[in-house]
Amino acid sequence: MRTLSSTLLSAQRSPSSVPYVKVEVFDRVAGVNRLYWTRLYEGEEPDFYHDATMPGDGSLMRARVALSGSYYYLYHQRVTDPGLESDFSSWQGPGPQVSDSSGIALCSRGSKVLLFHMHPDRKRLYFMESNDYGATFSSSIRIFIAPVEVDWMAADISDAGVVALFFAGAGKVYVIKRTGATWGGEELWTNGQVNVTGLDCVYQGDWNLVISGKEPGDNYKVWSSVYGDGSSQEAGTWSTLEEITIASAGSDMEFQCPYLDLPDTYRMVSIEKYAGSEAYARPYWSHTIPETTFISSLWREPVPLNLSSNYGLAIVHGETHIWLARPDGVWHAPLTTPSVELTDEVIGVVAQIRPFSGQVSVTLRNDDGRFNTLGSGTYEAIKKGSELQISFGFKTPNGNEASQGPAYWIEGWEYTMGGGESQLILYAQDGFSLLDRFWARRQFTWAKGDKTILEILRFLFARVGLKLATISSSSAISQLPAFTIHPGDSGLTAIKRLMEMVPDVILFVEDTAYIKNPQASDGADYLYESN
Repeated sequence: MRTLSSTLLSAQRSPSSVPYVKVEVFDRVAGVNRLYWTRLYEGEEPDFYHDATMPGDGSLMRARVALSGSYYYLYHQRVTDPGLESDFSSWQGPGPQVSDSSGIALCSRGSKVLLFHMHPDRKRLYFMESNDYGATFSSSIRIFIAPVEVDWMAADISDAGVVALFFAGAGKVYVIKRTGATWGGEELWTNGQVNVTGLDCVYQGDWNLVISGKEPGDNYKVWSSVYGDGSSQEAGTWSTLEEITIASAGSDMEFQCPYLDLPDTYRMVSIEKYAGSEAYARPYWSHTIPETTFISSLWREPVPLNLSSNYGLAIVHGETHIWLARPDGVWHAPLTTPSVELTDEVIGVVAQIRPFSGQVSVTLRNDDGRFNTLGSGTYEAIKKGSELQISFGFKTPNGNEASQGPAYWIEGWEYTMGGGESQLILYAQDGFSLLDRFWARRQFTWAKGDKTILEILRFLFARVGLKLATISSSSAISQLPAFTIHPGDSGLTAIKRLMEMVPDVILFVEDTAYIKNPQASDGADYLYESN
């Protein structure tokens, strides 16, 4: 699991070695940057069908459907260098007359931008095309007449320039592709009947989709699915629907208008709509786990944004920022992860690791008051929930050397003074604490034969943003048990119940959890012999 240099091995055996502890803080969870949104525009445009894309020149393209007189028309906007001083209030239009009951779709690759819209009859599909980053568009061109009345559309362009337009209506999802200048025929998906309430897609090796809707049993869900282009899924075929989140029939809850992007990992924003007492329609964000494939559908538990919206927030990215947009608003958040190294200020570190629990305290010198203001400036990264990485080692002939241990997440801190000294003590806990703080908002149920114990464990770790891998595993972890997580159950409680069924154990290395099946015959990675 760890590789130690010969000089570090020698130093740890020496009675006269000088310890070295490297301490770093990152404002992230297991490699994924925590986003802090700044609103750049607050307008008066009605919340209605809309979309956004960011072409290769970094401009922000937005489109929306709006009422003008007695009819609905298409409007679009291009902001060439979006930022704090940009004007997001100017729209071009009215353009073509469009449906007031169907979504629109924007996509781009390089200098090409495509804007799809629907005739008011909801069956005639059109597009407008730009080859200069959205500066100018062609007139509307009809693609074909859809076999159903269309509710939602999504589109993206492959690396080879193939355009795929997905559209949904009458409980079905179709795809139609353009190769060169020629559109093919529509293809019906193989995932059965779903009353779709929104969909979006991103091309990355395949066309990766998120879909919200209601299944025949009246459960509302958000799913992921892949339409293959030969990467994770065979070209021209569909993967099964994988649940991201679910609302049971009769719960007065539904999901709508998901938007998807791939800035660092797949990120999604969707609408959770509650029709009961104190009704709301609120955007929730989620992301996939780094180093996992989209088709594996391992998503963090959706988290609310402090906004109201019925038609969602389009999410796109450029080189430096992630963007959210709806007709009356534009937000951005930096893609860079704030970080700081605290090694030179470390006075002491105390770590305790127990089964299903690990904690650490780091004492830092604060004699000049450098840590009196946290969360901004040099120490912007030091916030509750930030990731704390500690690497223990020694000073060696090759310089300071260390081996990184488990990652921790900051729970809080305190300032102490006495004996002429001023100190800051950071308190943090390992990944098990993230699981302990996760409480199921709704019931999760797997029937016997649905998922293995290992697959359910991966699902649970993903809900708090953590990756679960294996070093070795028992055959028991491949059991397919009936298993239920009830509303209010903590993730840690559920994991302990699963681990009671197997001889395996869980350990953390850096910010990744690992399954290991301990055996008496296991060899040691390193042996320590005292002199």
